[in-house]
Amino acid sequence: MSGEPIQPPVPPETAPPAPPQRDPFWSYSDLALFLGLTFPILLMSWGVVRGAMALFHLPNTSSAAEALSEQFVFYVLLFLALRMIFLVEYDRPLWRSLAWLPVRLPILTIVMLGILTAVGVVLASYLLRTPDVANPMTEMMREPRSLILMAIFGVTLAPICEELAFRGFLQPLLVRSLGVAPGIALAGAAFGMLHFHEYGNSWRHAVVITLAGVSFGAMRQITNSTKASAIMHSAYNGFLFLALFAQRQDLPHLW
Repeated sequence: MSGEPIQPPVPPETAPPAPPQRDPFWSYSDLALFLGLTFPILLMSWGVVRGAMALFHLPNTSSAAEALSEQFVFYVLLFLALRMIFLVEYDRPLWRSLAWLPVRLPILTIVMLGILTAVGVVLASYLLRTPDVANPMTEMMREPRSLILMAIFGVTLAPICEELAFRGFLQPLLVRSLGVAPGIALAGAAFGMLHFHEYGNSWRHAVVITLAGVSFGAMRQITNSTKASAIMHSAYNGFLFLALFAQRQDLPHLW
């Protein structure tokens, strides 16, 4: 044996720990791209619907049917674009990334909370004395069949797409940057401003719709599910449409 000391084995080099994954994984540049695509997609949706009407010689008998068709095409194209952004940049799926996940609360509870939100919005509208102004939304709802079409759209596709956009895509980004309460509030304000022009540029209407958006955002944050906030949003819209139907005298004569 030699008198040289035995050297301890050199431990293998270990890789540095991976940085924590960002949640959500998308960035404000993705939000800017998403917003930048809205106007060209809106024009494309208008062209698709008008082109289909001309190609198939469809009469323009209902402004609501045409507007809802354009809105449907717009939603489809917009979320296809967002899906491509997620796939190309991050190799991530769309629905799960936007938290379209199983609901943790009983469905009936979520529906009741949506109805309570609608009642709260009605009370807030009364306290704020929201004006009864002419606007594109109410004008389209004057004709009974248009009102029914808008009600169907308003409790099905519209809540899903609006929740995926505002509570699935926008709110998590704001919560990551600003914190839970400011993120929910700012996403709700953006939701209210989306409806500003629809209600005759009335700031009071925008305020009460912002309050509804904050309620939907709280549901999204508590359950971590945009499916839950979409169900709540659908119940909210459904209650308001039922209240509107109850005031109409011409609806029983439709059939």
